[in-house]
Amino acid sequence: MSTYQRSAAPLPALMRAIGNSYSLWQAGRGRLCIVNYHRILEKHDPLLGNEPDVAVFREHMKMLADCFNVLPLHQAMQALQQRAMPPRAVCITFDDGYRSTYELALPVLQEFNLPATVFVTSGYVDNHESMWNDRIVEAVRSVPGDTLDMRAAGAGLYPLGSVAQRCTAVHELTQRAKYLPPPERMALIASLETTTGASTRPLMLGSDMVRALHQAGVEIGAHTVSHPILTSLSDQEALREMVDSKTALEAITGAPVRYFAYPNGKAGLDFDSRHVMMARQAGFDAAFTTAPGPVTVTQDVYMVPRSRPWDATTFFYMLRLLRWLAG
Repeated sequence: MSTYQRSAAPLPALMRAIGNSYSLWQAGRGRLCIVNYHRILEKHDPLLGNEPDVAVFREHMKMLADCFNVLPLHQAMQALQQRAMPPRAVCITFDDGYRSTYELALPVLQEFNLPATVFVTSGYVDNHESMWNDRIVEAVRSVPGDTLDMRAAGAGLYPLGSVAQRCTAVHELTQRAKYLPPPERMALIASLETTTGASTRPLMLGSDMVRALHQAGVEIGAHTVSHPILTSLSDQEALREMVDSKTALEAITGAPVRYFAYPNGKAGLDFDSRHVMMARQAGFDAAFTTAPGPVTVTQDVYMVPRSRPWDATTFFYMLRLLRWLAG
């Protein structure tokens, strides 16, 4: 176990003092911030601009270790219900189940002795097929020329003469595919890969990695079987996605899977009140969205907000969390 001692430098000490002051006038009303990651990269990739590389991720984790009280998710949810949240409370989560969570993030978490939760899309475990959004990225990356013609698939003509244009193509194709019914989405991606000749290396966790994360103290949560937009499915299909992911992950870890994260996570668009009821019916203790902002004591535990750190610097990331904790 890490013996990391939080920094006594002036700035972290000041941030801790500010956070502590909030808790003095929020007695019984303490807030929680839950941060959310997906992939961690070995090095910066402009086509994956929202994903931090491991150096940036380490900066984030050091800041959290120095300035905040990072709690296991189950402990934080209990404290929320008991109105006993400690000051400067933060939880760390990851979505989808990328193997970089095990290969790159876990050593950093262990360096700073930080708990975390990984919401795993169970159908991709031990599957050499990457998630559909990563297949779009690799297809656009692999085009040797300056143009990608997807008009035959109804997706338009994309200029690729610069990195910025390739980023735009990735974004537009991802947005086009995201809300298609799953069969149509996969047909579009198959057409894209046929056009570009692209393939992706395995990016997702294997069952041995899921077990290793669990044994290292990382909580395993469910994120459906296939990462669909739940509102695009029938009620029966949506419930099956939740229940089957929970069952599969419990079989891998030998432990209860207590928490669920809605794919994409935007209320009213990606899931609605039916799916909130399904999360309860499936046996989860809480379910998590991607809404920004803090968790409060009045929060519906089946619509808990989380946010990815999109701030340009670690310093502004820290200030955002403090602002959310302040209310």
